[in-house]
Amino acid sequence: MQQIEKHACFGGWQEVWTHESPLLNCPMRFAVYLPPQAKERKVPVLYWLSGLTCTEQNVITKSGIQRYAAEHGIMIVAPDTSPRGESVADDAAYDLGQGASFYLNATQSPWCNHYQMYDYILHELPRLITTHFAANERKSISGHSMGGHGALVLGLRNPNDYVSISAFSPIVSPSQVGWGQKAFTAYLGEDRATWQQYDAVELILQGHDKKAFLVDQGLDDPFYAEQLCTQKLESACQQMHIDAQIRYHLGYDHSYYFIASWIEDHVAYHAKQLQRSIE
Repeated sequence: MQQIEKHACFGGWQEVWTHESPLLNCPMRFAVYLPPQAKERKVPVLYWLSGLTCTEQNVITKSGIQRYAAEHGIMIVAPDTSPRGESVADDAAYDLGQGASFYLNATQSPWCNHYQMYDYILHELPRLITTHFAANERKSISGHSMGGHGALVLGLRNPNDYVSISAFSPIVSPSQVGWGQKAFTAYLGEDRATWQQYDAVELILQGHDKKAFLVDQGLDDPFYAEQLCTQKLESACQQMHIDAQIRYHLGYDHSYYFIASWIEDHVAYHAKQLQRSIE
């Protein structure tokens, strides 16, 4: 691993690292915020997954998450949103290829050579974090848009790995909307039955983890009606008796201005659940 950024921030350190990923077969970058408490003890980790076109930089430079992570003693880990490099398959459109992994394990050529982000987030990255940083075994997951989709899917499918889940403006049912259908066809093939393992609404209806989670959605989000479809998630939770907090906010859009407005609530939500997990 090689450190490429380090900045003092709210008594801790905001760092960015690069490493060779055997799983993804390319170099990868991730950001890690080390709260001041990490100088004295191992701390829990909140993984943040960003959305289409983003990198590890978006959340650390735009959300203000470090202030609240420092208050609660939580490490923040934000990976890049996809494999990258000249040898990595890509597409000219913003919603496929580099920057648009959808946090799944691709099965179709040429994507399957590098796009194994589900296993990277679930297995490879946490091993690096617990080996090289003052992280304990407790972790939670959150994200925005495509990353909100990833957080919900990873959290629902792996309830023993993640203490809590939250999301901003998630793509809740990618198998039913344009963004997801395009990506899933390319990465997973035409068999829609295989898509369901990466669709939060389908996972809930199949009976996956009934743990509560937190979702915030802006009602002035231009993608709300056609791509995000938050009410499908709300309906599935009601049907399966999941006590999810799904909050709608007048005037807010899809941007990091929205995330910055409510990120304090999300960090506090995870801090409470992470503390409860050891009581």
